[in-house]
This record gives sequence, structure tokens and C-alpha cells, in this order.
Amino acid sequence: MNFVVVVHGGGASSIAKDRKERVRQGIIRAATAGYNILKEGGSAVDAVEGAVTVLEDDPEFNAGCGSVLNTNGEVEMDASIMSGNDLSSGAVSAVQCIANPIKLARLVMEKTPHCFLTDQGAAKFAAAMGIPTVPREQLITERNIKHLQKEKHEKCAQKPDQQKNLGTVGAVALDCKGNVAYATSTGGIMNKMVGRVGDTPCIGSGGYADNAIGAISTTGHGESILKVNLARLTLFHVEQGKTLEEAADLSLGYMKSKLKGLGGVILVSKAGDWAVKWTSASMPWAAAKDGKVHSGIDLGETSTTDLP
Repeated sequence: MNFVVVVHGGGASSIAKDRKERVRQGIIRAATAGYNILKEGGSAVDAVEGAVTVLEDDPEFNAGCGSVLNTNGEVEMDASIMSGNDLSSGAVSAVQCIANPIKLARLVMEKTPHCFLTDQGAAKFAAAMGIPTVPREQLITERNIKHLQKEKHEKCAQKPDQQKNLGTVGAVALDCKGNVAYATSTGGIMNKMVGRVGDTPCIGSGGYADNAIGAISTTGHGESILKVNLARLTLFHVEQGKTLEEAADLSLGYMKSKLKGLGGVILVSKAGDWAVKWTSASMPWAAAKDGKVHSGIDLGETSTTDLP
């Protein structure tokens, strides 16, 4: 079985020139980390967790230490992970003061009888599992403080632009045993209400994995993704015999026409094919397979390099 990992750094309206190279390097670093885990015989779940952890630790991305701020100027993070082998799933929402919510989501999957823990319950569980807390300030970047001020100012003037708030990170993988998995993590949307939860921690919206079909991680306007169950909808089209690209085009097209919602998806099939598609202006992505890493940010732009 040819193992593969694909990662995304979130749908975006546009990425400033000065950030593009840092974003590109970060996304390639995450894909490489996931690929190396698979190369050493690790599982698909290990690989997606490892790749997403790299992105959570990178302040360029809206997850972990780069998370956007809610209306109170605080970080509240959501994450989920799923194994296609037995559909086991773990998710957390409204998590604060934890560096890597994806690791907590995996612990929910493996150490509890539940799928989803939120807020204080998630915090108590994290403490019980020995996950250290980090100071609130450690997860807040200067860029996001400025963004929140700008967003609050613009919100007074007009309706906020849906396009701005599409950041998430995610990964999908197929391992050498034929198991697939996904992981998705986010800080949500800038200036969100306290306690707002989007698609990211919701199985079937923020992602899905089933060895009989494949795995998917989504990004985009969370409320729109929730309303169409974007992840499961896309895999439904794959089940019906569509190619990965066709399935992605159909589901993203439906979300856009029905709700004017923009977003993106990364997919891997049970056979090891992969696809990346988006309707937002850009979506940083990278795919690692057969010793090569393919990556891009804008439509029609792909570069390929050999993995070290």
C-alpha cells in the first residue's frame, strides 16, 4: 500500500506576500512530518495528529498558537480526529490554555467512552491526562490582536466579510496497512461570540474517515459547512462512484450555490489517490507520497520537490 499524507492550512481570502513563504514552508514541514511518521511504520492516526501538531505550533496558522480571538480577545479552540478503521472519533471544543487541542481530541477518542468533550469538561479531562496548561498570552499573536481590532471596527461599519474567516488546519492520511484517518483543528473565526463552535470538531462536517471510502478534512465558513455536513457529503459522492475531484466539486458547489458558503477540502481515497479543492481565493496545501511533496497556495499553482 502506497502511504500518503495531505495537509491544508485553511481556506483564505488572500495571503499577504510577506507571509506566503512562511505559510508555504509551514505547510510543507507539516506534510513532511506526517510522511516521516508513515515511512517509519506509524499509523494514519499518528500521521494526521503529528502533521496537525506542527501546524498548531506555527503562529502563521489559525490553530494552536496562531488562533484567532473571540469578541473578548480570548482564544477558544476546536479540534477533532477520526480513525477510518473502526470509526473511532475524538473531539474537543471551546478549549483554552492548551498548546495542542488535537492531542487532547485523540485522548478523548482513546481514553474515554465518549466522542466529544467541551469547555470545562475538556479542561478537567486534559488535567487528568497530564496535559500541561500554557499561559493565555502564549497562544495570542500580535497579528491577531490587530486583526480583532480591525474586525470590530469594520463590524460597526458593515456586515463582516465571510471570506476573511476561513482559517483551519487539517490532515488526511492512508497508512501502509490501508487505514485512513483525518484530523482538523482551529481557533474558529475572528470576533466570534464566546462559546461559538464551528464545523471543525463536528464529525461529518469538519472531517470524516472510513476505510471503505477514504478520509477528508474541510476548511471554510464553519456555519455553512455544518449546514451541509460537507465532509460526509463529499465522501457520499465518492461512495456513489465519483472521483475525488468530482465529489469535491459537487459538494463545494452545493455549499456555494445553496448558502454562498466558501471553503476547501483535502481528500485521500482507500486506494491512495488524493485531491485538494477549494472555492475560497486560496488554500495552502501539501501532499507527500512516493518520496515527493507537492504543494500550492493559489489556484493553478503547484510545485513539487523531493522529500529529504
